[in-house]
Amino acid sequence: MVCSHPKQIKEAADIIQKLHLIAQELPFDRFSDVKAKIASKYHDLERQLIQEFTAAQRRGEIGRMREVAAVLLHFKGYAHCVDVYIKQCQEGAYVRKDVFEDIAILCQRVNKQVGEVFCSPETVMAKLIQSIFENKIQLIKNIFSCYLESYIDMERQYLQNRSGMILQRYYDSKNHQKRPVGTGSIQELKERIRQRTNLPLGHSIDTHGETFLSQEVVVNLLQETRHAFERCNKLSDPADLPKNAFSIFLLLVEYLCVDHIDYALEIGLSAIPSADAKNANLYFLDVVQQANTIFHLFDKQFNDHLMPLISSSPKLTECLHKKKEVIEQMEVKLDTGIDRTLNCMIGQMKHILATEQKKTDFKPEDENNVMIQYTTACSKVCAYVSKQVERVRRSMDGKNVDTVLTELGVRFHRLIHEHLQQFSYSSMGGMLAICDVPLVLQLFDTLHALCNLLVVAPDNLKQVCSGEQLTNLDRNLLHAFVQLRVDYRSARLGRHFS
Repeated sequence: MVCSHPKQIKEAADIIQKLHLIAQELPFDRFSDVKAKIASKYHDLERQLIQEFTAAQRRGEIGRMREVAAVLLHFKGYAHCVDVYIKQCQEGAYVRKDVFEDIAILCQRVNKQVGEVFCSPETVMAKLIQSIFENKIQLIKNIFSCYLESYIDMERQYLQNRSGMILQRYYDSKNHQKRPVGTGSIQELKERIRQRTNLPLGHSIDTHGETFLSQEVVVNLLQETRHAFERCNKLSDPADLPKNAFSIFLLLVEYLCVDHIDYALEIGLSAIPSADAKNANLYFLDVVQQANTIFHLFDKQFNDHLMPLISSSPKLTECLHKKKEVIEQMEVKLDTGIDRTLNCMIGQMKHILATEQKKTDFKPEDENNVMIQYTTACSKVCAYVSKQVERVRRSMDGKNVDTVLTELGVRFHRLIHEHLQQFSYSSMGGMLAICDVPLVLQLFDTLHALCNLLVVAPDNLKQVCSGEQLTNLDRNLLHAFVQLRVDYRSARLGRHFS
């Protein structure tokens, strides 16, 4: 039994340790029995000391632990004493879901205690950390290794389920059954032909102004994907990180870009009426506006959350190419829809002009009693154009606004040019046309100059045709406008073009 008094412990240990050292020097053949007895006593004392240390640790007697540890310091079993201490101090230490929080609390507690028990606390703490890593963290890693190996498969499945649920919930809220897109049906063929030719192949779909684009859906899809990127960064093997991140990006493309945005563009294109439709609802510009907003959010997700995971890998080129491909495909559909919407606008303007413009507008019966400043057709078409210009400005940004408005202006110019050639003009009627044109097309100076040909005095006609704004125009075009004058034959105006 180990002595309880510190001085007796130290004396007994000192004696047995000296005997053990002396025995090492004795010849084995003559003193084997003596050596064996000393070794047995040495190991018995060492074992009893460790048992006493263990019991003191369980009782929380720091002073007794310190005394026994000091004695064991000179024994071979000192390292075993430290191992016993480390093992015992971890018992019941791991109780929380977050093992790292338990580890932090354990290390703080032990760090305070080892300084009071051992003469080399840094060494003991180092062995504790090593033990935690090998026996706890590695164990956890081994437990979850089979799951981590197939992590990306589970991640993809989870993200597919969540994304699909978000989309389905949205379409259910709209009582909308998604139409098959790209199935090779007769209806699709008709739509493809209609998109490319504007032929009236049946009625367009009436969506009642619904764009089938939802910013809430987009935010939810992007949030799910952002969480997936974060998990991917933590759980992927570093060698697999770029590949795994790219596979998550492809799911974002599938559910956000294809299943939501592209589908809405297809529906939007199908809902654009033919160019000759009356009172058409040109809501495709609303689709354009929302799609542009979504593109910005999609681009921000790409830069903020995907790029850091792939920026230093070969997957970067693949990701950039995929993003460019998807954006370009959707831009083609946007351009097609905008082009057909502009055609509808022009068709509506043509309808206004056809129904509101009277032949007597430019050949009034009483030349001296014309009270109007401009014609009714001009007033109504201007109001319509102003409204559509404002819609374009709201729907787009940057250079896209200028590009679309320029194209609208070119088509409008062509329409007015063709429209004006359908009438004959008296002198007062020509003045009315000149009043109409600045109101309609204040920027179209050439058309305004052409209208001057309707009112200029016969003797000045040749000079006006040679003016700065008309000199580069085709002579046949000038001649065609002059032929619209009621005095074309009587004043022999054709001689200026022979």
